[in-house]
Amino acid sequence: MNVHHLELFYYVAKHGGISAAVRHIPYGIQQPAVSGQIGALEADLGTRLFERSPFRLTSAGRKLYAHIEPFFAGLPVLAGQLRDEERPELRLGASELVLRLHIPTVTRRLRERHPRLQLSLRSGYQVQFETWLRDGLIDLAIVPIDQKPGGRLGQLRLARVPLVLLIPKKHSLKQAADLWKQKKRHEPLVSLPAASSVTRSFQRDLRKLGVTWPQAVEATSMEMVTSYVANGEGWGVNLAIPEAIEHPEVRVLPLTGFAPMEIGLRWNGEPSPLLRDAIAAFQQYTRETWPDWVIEDALPPQKKRK
Repeated sequence: MNVHHLELFYYVAKHGGISAAVRHIPYGIQQPAVSGQIGALEADLGTRLFERSPFRLTSAGRKLYAHIEPFFAGLPVLAGQLRDEERPELRLGASELVLRLHIPTVTRRLRERHPRLQLSLRSGYQVQFETWLRDGLIDLAIVPIDQKPGGRLGQLRLARVPLVLLIPKKHSLKQAADLWKQKKRHEPLVSLPAASSVTRSFQRDLRKLGVTWPQAVEATSMEMVTSYVANGEGWGVNLAIPEAIEHPEVRVLPLTGFAPMEIGLRWNGEPSPLLRDAIAAFQQYTRETWPDWVIEDALPPQKKRK
């Protein structure tokens, strides 16, 4: 069996089809090329590995995937361990605001223990980070957390941050609670993507109040939410992080009774010594920067190698 063909089949089986696999394979390859090489693998094995439409692994496909999945899924973790041994590299994913204002302090401290540390920084949003972690493109992500991660992803909570409502400065509203007397809100709602933890949490608490308020504007960053409110495009829901919500044309109202958002770290597989040092540095920074919001989670001890 051709190892490259097995790698392509791994991505196809993992992501549920050839077109979905092409979007996640960490190098450039076209759909016809993948289809042709999967066909060559099936010809070599003398059996079909999956049904094309709708996608479904055959018995042979499930058996093959069960054998190759641990190897290919473990490669990103192994690569991280080898990088640490030869040249410490940390690939971080976070929002633009976090990368710009908070990461530099953490990485300066980290360089005291790892002077040769090389950094790779990627901005994005929550769903992207989790995909990048699973595909081995980043080592650590700073994300909102509202549920346990799936698969090999690990997590540690850092802080519990309140949600706030952003309204135009000149509006007369004094408290957000007055809004819930009307069960259907018509103001354009500006918020992070519907799949983000912040928006899911806000909408979940609205439903508990019996209030309907559909999203009108999807913004991909906290700063963009605030900017759109300042420009008169609607009202926004955001995290109570001062650097993200302070604007001369915006007024901030507490969302009393709404669940705060837990912010934390996620990674894939067993964290390396470098990753453990990074997690500890983020915990220390959180204690100093947001003492009222900090969550004191403990990182499980490192597993002994067999």
